[in-house]
Amino acid sequence: MPAAADSLLLLGTYTFRSRLFLGTGKYASYPLMREALAASGTECVTVAVRRIPEDEAPGARFLDFLDRDRCKILPNTAGCFDADAAIRTARLARELLGTDLVKVEVLGDKKTLLPDPLDTLRATAELAKEGFTVLVYTSDDVRLAKRLEEAGAAAVMPAGSPIGSGLGILNPLNIRLIVEQACVPVIVDAGVGQASDVAIAMELGCDGVLLNTAVAAARDPVRMARAVRLACEAGRESFLAGRMARRLSVTASSPAEGVIGAGA
Repeated sequence: MPAAADSLLLLGTYTFRSRLFLGTGKYASYPLMREALAASGTECVTVAVRRIPEDEAPGARFLDFLDRDRCKILPNTAGCFDADAAIRTARLARELLGTDLVKVEVLGDKKTLLPDPLDTLRATAELAKEGFTVLVYTSDDVRLAKRLEEAGAAAVMPAGSPIGSGLGILNPLNIRLIVEQACVPVIVDAGVGQASDVAIAMELGCDGVLLNTAVAAARDPVRMARAVRLACEAGRESFLAGRMARRLSVTASSPAEGVIGAGA
C-alpha cells in the first residue's frame, strides 16, 4: 500500500510544503545567498529587521535578492535584549515588509545569545494579542515551551544548541518532550551544523528546522543547502514511517522459522 501523502505545515493561516526554514545572514554575497536559498527548496526565509542594510542602490539591495513570489519573509527581532525592543521591532517589520509573521527573539546576553525567558514570554503574549503570527525562539525548557504556546505562539522554536555553535541537538530528550506536549508546531532553531543534525531533529518529531550558519558558512553553501533539504525530507519520512522498537537482546535479520530445511 503506498504511503499517505504528508500534510502541509500550518503556521497560523500560512501553509508550507517545505519544512526547512533558512536565514539570510553571513553569506559572502547576495547572489550566493539567492542561489543557496533556491537550492534548499525553502518557502520561508528569516530576515533580521534591525540589520537590513540602508542606502543600497536599487536593484542591488538585500531585499531585491529574495524571491518573494516563492518565499515568505519571516522578520525576526534579532539584536533585541528586552521585550519592549522586540515588540517595537515587530511592529516596524509589519509596516516595512507587510506581513504579520514574526520570529520573536529576545536574548538574555551577548555572550551566549540564549533567550531571556521572562521577556520572551511577555513579548510573545503582547504580539499575539496584537494579531501577529508569532514564532518564538526559546531554550529547550519543556515548561517554558508550553507557557509560550499558552501565551499565543503559533510555533515554538527550541534551540538545538547555542546560536551559531554548530553543535547540533545537544538535548534530544527535551526536544522530544516539547514535541510530545505541544499543540502547535515545533521548529528546531539554532545550533544545527550539518545535514545529519536536520535529520535528527525531524526524526524526533519536530515539524521543521530553521538554520543559517550551517549553510552560509559551509565551504560550498549551495551544496550544503541541497544536503539539508534532502536531510529534512528524509528525517520527516523516517519519523512518519515509525522507528523499530529498541531491544536489549539481538534478533536475527533472517530468522530461521519457516525456512525450508531449517533445523534439519
